[in-house]
Amino acid sequence: GSELCRQIAKFSPKKLIIFDIYENNAYELLNELEAKYGDKLNAEVRIGSVRDIKCIEYLFESYKPEVVFHAAAHKHVPLMETVPAEAVKNNVFGTLNVVKCADKYHADRFVLLSTDKAVNPTNVMGATKRITELIVRLYAEISKGTKYMAVRFGNVLGSNGSVIPLFKNQIKSGGPVTVTDPEITRYFMTIPEACRLVLQAAGLGKSGRTYVLDMGDPVNITELAKTLIRLSGYIPDKDIKIVYTGLRPGEKKFEELIMEEEKSEVTLYNKIFVCKPLDMDTGEFKRKLDKLYDTAYNSPEHTKDVIKEIVPNYKDLCINK
Repeated sequence: GSELCRQIAKFSPKKLIIFDIYENNAYELLNELEAKYGDKLNAEVRIGSVRDIKCIEYLFESYKPEVVFHAAAHKHVPLMETVPAEAVKNNVFGTLNVVKCADKYHADRFVLLSTDKAVNPTNVMGATKRITELIVRLYAEISKGTKYMAVRFGNVLGSNGSVIPLFKNQIKSGGPVTVTDPEITRYFMTIPEACRLVLQAAGLGKSGRTYVLDMGDPVNITELAKTLIRLSGYIPDKDIKIVYTGLRPGEKKFEELIMEEEKSEVTLYNKIFVCKPLDMDTGEFKRKLDKLYDTAYNSPEHTKDVIKEIVPNYKDLCINK
């Protein structure tokens, strides 16, 4: 989200609204942008939660944004496994609040930042993001004027909670460096590159489509750890040990970027692929969303069961643990 603001600022928007629940990050970002652009940039920070529909309504009513980039989500996989209802409240219904307001207040386009973990999800976080992709698909059909699209990509190097800062801190402390599984791989992309491609997809994309960033080849995390140890001047497994801790709740060894049923030959410029839009029963999806809302707020222990109804290919890896 912060990098998107940095890159959008370069194009001198009429107004940039930075909306966040965490005031420290938003305040620091605003100071950074004001120091760089001065009076040339018209930017404001608004603090609030996507869960609060009245707050979102007031935001849209006040500013009437033309383009909305939605990056707000709980994203830590193991943490969301312990509180699936909270993941649903924030990721699914927080997104739905923003999606509804984009339609009601006639935004030109809405862009959801999604994740490779939404493909054949094995965790609550990924499943909730898959549901948000379906929400985007729904509103692309029912909205009269707003274009809705999702951009799906993998891990972003250096983002909050990413593995490289963790490894660096572990190396700095003398080790060990912890890797969940020796075979685990992940897709990686730098923050600036990911944001450039998000902006490109947003500008060129058709409503109802999911765009997937070409992340290149997946990276073996063990090899990544060894490389960082060497670059720090140490010898792996001699100076700095690598310890395998086992896959965390909801974590899988290999991520995918595109589901088999949505594969398409179409590409949109370089490094952006277009997923084939899947058919959906809009009435049934709405009914299941209502059921999910009621469950998350009133029967949270059954949240995963209803997620499974909406995302049939969601496989709960923690079911027997």
